[in-house]
Amino acid sequence: MADSKDDIVVSEAAVVGEEKDEVQLARMGYKQELRRDLSLLQNFGFSFSIMSVITGMASLFAYGLTTGGPAVMVWGWLIVSFFTLSVGLSMAEICSSHPTSGGPYYWAAMLSPPKYAPIASWICGWFNLLGQFSGTTGINYACANFISTVSTLGTGYAPSPGRTLGIYAAITVAQGLFNTFGVRFLGYVNNFSVWWHALGTTSIVIAVLIKAPTHQSAKFVFATFIDGTGVDGGVGWSQRASPAYVAVIGILLAQYTLTGYDASAHMSEETHNAAKAGPIGIIMALSVSVTLGWFIILGLLFSIQDYETTVASSTGQPITQIFLDTVGEKGAIALMVIIVVCMFMCGIFAITANSRMMYAFARDGGMPGSAFFHQVDDRWRSPIRTVWLACTLSFLLGLPSLGSSVALSAATSICTIGLYISYGIPIALRLFYSSHFQRGPFHLGPFSLPCAAVAVIWICFITIVLLLPELNPVNSQTLNYAIVAVGIVLVYALGYWVVSARRWFRGPVRQVDQVEAESRGVDDTNGTITVRTEVQKERESLP
Repeated sequence: MADSKDDIVVSEAAVVGEEKDEVQLARMGYKQELRRDLSLLQNFGFSFSIMSVITGMASLFAYGLTTGGPAVMVWGWLIVSFFTLSVGLSMAEICSSHPTSGGPYYWAAMLSPPKYAPIASWICGWFNLLGQFSGTTGINYACANFISTVSTLGTGYAPSPGRTLGIYAAITVAQGLFNTFGVRFLGYVNNFSVWWHALGTTSIVIAVLIKAPTHQSAKFVFATFIDGTGVDGGVGWSQRASPAYVAVIGILLAQYTLTGYDASAHMSEETHNAAKAGPIGIIMALSVSVTLGWFIILGLLFSIQDYETTVASSTGQPITQIFLDTVGEKGAIALMVIIVVCMFMCGIFAITANSRMMYAFARDGGMPGSAFFHQVDDRWRSPIRTVWLACTLSFLLGLPSLGSSVALSAATSICTIGLYISYGIPIALRLFYSSHFQRGPFHLGPFSLPCAAVAVIWICFITIVLLLPELNPVNSQTLNYAIVAVGIVLVYALGYWVVSARRWFRGPVRQVDQVEAESRGVDDTNGTITVRTEVQKERESLP
């Protein structure tokens, strides 16, 4: 085969650009099907836009003000950031070794002993799937609420659950359409999103700080603890349990916001030099988001005019009340529009990353209807079917939440737990089966195992914390439904595994194996690779 004019024989040192990425992907067992045209900055942009600190902050700002208050928001952000960076560094190291769209579930299979690789991959994949589409639910639910709120400013518009549902559906469909027909422009929109998030959120903070008639004291911002977790006549958890309980559950704002950076891994099959760009994208997105997020928290807290008025705002959004009190109604509309655009773009890229994970999981036979969903559109070279599956699942998850007082926090808890369990499984396997790990271009050297140990302990801690009740007393309206959703996925994944999947699911499937190599021109012998890449095919098609 190596002598065929249709093939090119190259050593690893000679393979450059896209061809090197395709060869590396072939070594992992996959052929290049997606369009690989993202740069390092665009890969970073996907994670940065999905993390979207202003989206997470705005979504749960009311939660933060009443669940620990300013002190927990400020110091909790720093504590969560430290431990989350340990998770991100460990993930980046693994991503460098295995840059594929499957992300965590593929890593779990590669880092496990062969005997346990299928079940590790199966469980990890289902939790990542849960976190992915529930994250989109939280993003679009918040976006719909903010659009409803801004529509009331200066108008007679009255929000209702039905109208909010209509907005929620329209947002999801619009994002699906963009991911279907605008996929070739995602890179450009990504660039715009990065600048919009960076400049927009900075402008928001500067505007409210400059225009605020008065500013809160440092004592209020850094040392004020508030327990507003009691509802319907119930006492707060600080009296029922302990102030420490309130402080612990109050970290949801920070932990949910610092979630979604696995997008850099899911986009790796569309990124140039993915073994370096993917891990660097993860670390860059986390570092910038951590810094920007703390700046936003401080700016908004210092600009609060009256705490009670802000929390009980007639708009339903404490952030909107801060805007009204500082820059007036017209200014508030402008700042709210900045946030809504950030939320919408965050949702676009959340669906992009979600669809790539589903595509990869279906490619390996891990989803019902895998043969149907593992399809890449010939024209757009994008997994259109999983785009709409992602939209459908995220929309359906949001339906029961309408009208619930803990709807948004429940969706965000589900997202955070699902994603972090899927992050934790491969990191734990890398820790306990270190001999199975082969370093990529990005690695932590002697800090690798200590960092992984810290990451695993932190993930175990937050998984328990985010299942705890948030409001007291606990009833049908205040129950933290995260435990229900996580329980359903766990029972389904384990039950389906025992009943059926253990007989046929073998983990990641090699599309390019030794048998196919003879027909595809892929051979990995003595460091020499024979590969007829997509890049080569495009060159051959040129006149």
